[in-house]
Amino acid sequence: MRQWEAHPASDLLASTLVTSVEDQIKILTAGTVDVISEADLRKKLSAGKPLRVKLGIDPTASDIHLGFTVVLRKLRQFQDLGHTAVLIIGDFTAQVGDPTGRSVTRPPLTQEQVDAHAATYVEQVQSILDFTPGRIEIVRNSE
Repeated sequence: MRQWEAHPASDLLASTLVTSVEDQIKILTAGTVDVISEADLRKKLSAGKPLRVKLGIDPTASDIHLGFTVVLRKLRQFQDLGHTAVLIIGDFTAQVGDPTGRSVTRPPLTQEQVDAHAATYVEQVQSILDFTPGRIEIVRNSE
């Protein structure tokens, strides 16, 4: 008996050559509520140069919050279309306890705690993002 495996949409995209701007727009806007400026995205895609698409994440715990799965999968779609993902590890903001969007300030973390969390984050996103050289950049916001 053959076992069937679920394949993420990004795996299906990887097997399909998608070159037109309109096809890219359809894929990248699918499942989104809003796009900041579809006209700007279309213009950038029409230039024919790979985009650098950035995602910042603060390593405040050992596990990435499940809510990041949606945006990580969208980032993978950009990669599958030939664009570069830039993962920004918010090591500085994790250390200072950035209170953005919270009523209580996060407790400050030590550099060692932040480094340990950042290492687990990189391991965890490898199951979603393409880590082929040239397809991803990982930087820290303290750099």
